[in-house]
Amino acid sequence: MTTDRILLKEKLKDYFSEIFEKELIEEIIDYGIYRSLGSGEILIEIGDKMTHVPLILSGAVKIIREDKNGDDIALYFLEKGDTCAISFINCINRSKSMFRGITEKETEGIFVPVSKIDEWLIKYKSWRHFIIDSYHMRLIEMVEAIDSLAFMKLDDRIYKYLTDKVKIMQDNTLIITHQEIADDINTSRVVVSRLLKILENEGKIIIRRNRIIIENI
Repeated sequence: MTTDRILLKEKLKDYFSEIFEKELIEEIIDYGIYRSLGSGEILIEIGDKMTHVPLILSGAVKIIREDKNGDDIALYFLEKGDTCAISFINCINRSKSMFRGITEKETEGIFVPVSKIDEWLIKYKSWRHFIIDSYHMRLIEMVEAIDSLAFMKLDDRIYKYLTDKVKIMQDNTLIITHQEIADDINTSRVVVSRLLKILENEGKIIIRRNRIIIENI
C-alpha cells in the first residue's frame, strides 16, 4: 500500500469508519479523487457538469444559490463528514450544478464518481442511509434558509448567520467584512453595518476591523 493510500485511509477512518463498512471505505479509496483546497477556493461552480460527489474530510464549504440578477445568498455549510446531497441528485440526473460551493477555510475532500454512487446504493446499506440522511439534512437547512428570509427580522438573520458560521469555523472570532455578510444574506453593506452596530450595543458581538467577535456562544 502506497504512502498516499495509507494517509487517505486514515483520513477516511477518522470519521467515516463509524458510518461505512470497511469494504466501502476501500472502494472509496480505490475510485475516489482526493483534493485539497485553500480558503476561498471554488469546490463546485454553478453550471458545472456533475460527475462526482464530494465527501468532506476536513474544513468547511459554503453553499450558495445565485438568482437571475446575479445576487447570491448563502444556503448552508458543509463540514467534516458531510456531502452535498444536491450534487448527488444532479449526478444521478446528469444535470448541471445549480449551486456554488466555496471553501471557508482549508478543506480536504474525496470526490466519488457518479458510476460508483449508483452501484453503492444497491451494494451498501450504509451508503444508502448516508445519502438519504444527507439529503434530509440539506433539505431542512434550505427550509430554514427560506424561513429566515420569509419570517425573521434582518438583525436576527444576521445574528443567526454569524452564530452558524462560528459553529462551522469553531472560532468565535470571525475574520469577515461587512460586505461579505451583505453578499451572503443578500442585502446592502450599509444595512449590515447599521444592524451590526445594534447587535454590538446589545452586547451580542464586538466589532473590530475586518473581524467580528461573537459573545456568549
